[in-house]
Amino acid sequence: MPLPVSFLLVLLLLLGLGLVVLELRHRLRPASPLQLLPGSFQVRRRAQGLEITGEVRIRNPHPRMEVMVPEITVVPTLLGRSDVSQVRHELQITPLHPDEEARPDGYWAAYIVKGRKSTAAHIRLNLTAPGGLDLESVLDTLWMDIHWVNYGPFGRLQRRQGILLPLQRPEPGDPAAPGWREGERCRVLPVRTHLLGVLDDPLAVLQRYTDGLLQPGDVLTIGETPLAVIQGRYHHPSTVEPSFLARLLCRVFHPTSSLATACGLQTLIDVSGPARVLGAWVVGTALKLVGSKGWFYRLAGEQARLIDDITGTTPPYDQTIVLGPDQPAAWCERMAAALGVAVAVVDVNDLGRVKVLAASGGTDEDLLMRALRPNPAGNANERTPLVLVRPA
Repeated sequence: MPLPVSFLLVLLLLLGLGLVVLELRHRLRPASPLQLLPGSFQVRRRAQGLEITGEVRIRNPHPRMEVMVPEITVVPTLLGRSDVSQVRHELQITPLHPDEEARPDGYWAAYIVKGRKSTAAHIRLNLTAPGGLDLESVLDTLWMDIHWVNYGPFGRLQRRQGILLPLQRPEPGDPAAPGWREGERCRVLPVRTHLLGVLDDPLAVLQRYTDGLLQPGDVLTIGETPLAVIQGRYHHPSTVEPSFLARLLCRVFHPTSSLATACGLQTLIDVSGPARVLGAWVVGTALKLVGSKGWFYRLAGEQARLIDDITGTTPPYDQTIVLGPDQPAAWCERMAAALGVAVAVVDVNDLGRVKVLAASGGTDEDLLMRALRPNPAGNANERTPLVLVRPA
């Protein structure tokens, strides 16, 4: 016996109201407007080691809300080619408030960042080692984990943000050196770089490591995750507050999926909204029952396929959740105009799956599919985020 039309209308109305309430609760949840923005950092070689200096800026874009920053600390982590336990560090954080003098004892006094104002902090880190230990031969990368507290109408929020600073940079490749790999009617060259991060200028990176290599007709590709970390699109899972919806729905995904954890799925919810994610799951499940798969990822937004949960990227980003890049198509066009060759953002794995997220105009995507199917960049710690593709 078919259901009355009036009953179906009431059911749809209740479902719609439920989604509206879910979306409003998500948008009205406690949140701080403060943003921590890394500035420039310098590495200087001293007689007894290395001195790293730089600044971070704390910005409040809200027109009226005042937010306090009672605590800020930096936890340095060194990555190297061998044991780094002998390296010692001395850290100093100096407030650069526009209306207050810094204390001579180095204490960070709680500070109020008023609406549409900002403040800053200067970071100085000295690295030293016992006599006879060459830091340049040991150290590779510095990861600065910044822990800071936001205190205001929303409560007390613990924030955490990592900044990567390379201490060593490989020399650009020699155009005459071997390294090209023969492919199907093409040649490919994985291009080694330093470990990329938010302090890098993407155009400067591409220019440095492809200097003398590019020729007309080439296509330069970059992995979607390296581009995303340059754009700062990563966060520590401790800063994610999983909702009931995230804790519930994450259980239905395959255990290897980046959406199979509450924090991973909540990251998607924060980007796409809970109503869209729930609606995509309902429709996707219904269509899956009749044999049509993949609709959740089509309906939940592009980031549903691109989010990498922890362990999904190279250290130290393996401790963070990384989103897909922002506006990759526009980025490709800018890079192509500056370099004079086609540029593409790709997602490739060891199973032969190649996805071109975006490419500059006129890019031969069939060429990229043939060239990248063997995954020349690798999925481990090769540090070859760039791959140069040349038609045969």
